[in-house]
Amino acid sequence: MLSTARACRAQGVIRLLAPLSLGLSYADFCLTRFRAATESATEGLRLAQDTGQPVRAAGLYAMLALLAAVRGDEPRCRHLAASALRQFAAEEVANVSTLAEWALAPLDLGLGRYGAALNRFEMTATGALRHYIQPVLFAPDQIEAAVRFGPAQHGAASAADRAADRAADRAAEPLARFAAWARAAGQPWALAVLHRCQALTGDGDPEAHYREALRQHAVSGRPFEHGRTELLYGEWLRRDRRGTDARAHLRTALALFDRTGAAPWAERARAELRAAGEPAAAGAPAPDRLSLLTPQELQVVRLAAFGATNRDIAAQLFISPRTVSHHLYRAFPKLGVTNRTALARLDLAGPDGLP
Repeated sequence: MLSTARACRAQGVIRLLAPLSLGLSYADFCLTRFRAATESATEGLRLAQDTGQPVRAAGLYAMLALLAAVRGDEPRCRHLAASALRQFAAEEVANVSTLAEWALAPLDLGLGRYGAALNRFEMTATGALRHYIQPVLFAPDQIEAAVRFGPAQHGAASAADRAADRAADRAAEPLARFAAWARAAGQPWALAVLHRCQALTGDGDPEAHYREALRQHAVSGRPFEHGRTELLYGEWLRRDRRGTDARAHLRTALALFDRTGAAPWAERARAELRAAGEPAAAGAPAPDRLSLLTPQELQVVRLAAFGATNRDIAAQLFISPRTVSHHLYRAFPKLGVTNRTALARLDLAGPDGLP
C-alpha cells in the first residue's frame, strides 16, 4: 500500500491518495504507530476534501477521532467524531458510521469512564460493524472495560459480588470473540493481548498469563499494547503487595506510553507508581520537539532534511511553494534550528521509528 501511495504521488494521481491514506492510517493505528497514522490521516483528509470525496473524508475524520482518543484529547475527539457522523448521515453510509462511535469508546476507557466505554463497545459490536474486523480488534478494550466496571460498583459485599459477576458475563463474549481470532491468526502481538485478557478475567493463573504476554510482546512490537500489559501486570503486583516488582513494570509502562503519546494511560501509570511508593513519578516529561509540529509541518521538514527544494516538496504534497515556506518558517524555531543544514542533522524519525 505504501509503494502504491508513492507511485500515485509521483504520477500526480491525487484522487487515489485519500483512500490510500485512510488505509495507511488504519494500518499504522493498529500497529500503534500513532504519529505516522496521524500524518497519513491528516493529509488524506485534506486531499479528500480537495477532490470531493465526502465518504473518504468521513472515514478520515473517524480515524483522527480514534487517534485523539488515544491521546486523551476529549474536545478534539468529540469534534472529529461529530464531523464524521454528520458526513456519514449526509451521504447515508450507515455501515461505516459506527467507526466514529467506536472512537468515543476508547476515549471513555482511557479516561476511566468504564460503564460508558462498555456500553459503546457493546453497541458498536452489535451494530453495522459486527461483520467487520473492528469488533475483533477492540474486543480487548471491551474486556478491560467490563472487568473494571464491575469492581467500580460500590455498596454491600453481596452487591459488589453481583456487579463483578455481571461484569464477568459481559467480558465472556468479547473474550471468546478475540480468542478464536488470535489463535487462528497466531500473531505474537495477538497472543500477547489474549494472555493479558485471560489474566484480567481470571481465566487460569494471572501471573503465568502476564509473563507469557510479556514474552510475546518482546518479539511483536506494538509499544502501546505492550505498555498496557506492563501497566495491568504492575497494578496486579501492587495489589499483591509486591511493590518492588510492580514499580519495575509500571516504569516500563510509563516509558512506553510517553513514547507513544498516550497521555491518559501515562497518567494512570504515574498514579500507580505513586501508589506503589515512587513519588518521583508525579511530573509529566517535556514533549519531544517533533510533537510540537503539525502533521504537515513534519512532512515538510522531513522532505527538506533530505534535500528537497520547496518546489519539490510542494509537488509531492500537492500544496504551494509558499505554503512550504510558511511551514518551514513555523517549524524551525520549534525544532531549535535556523536553516536546512541544521535540519539535516536532526533525528526526524520520532517515536514510531519511521522516516
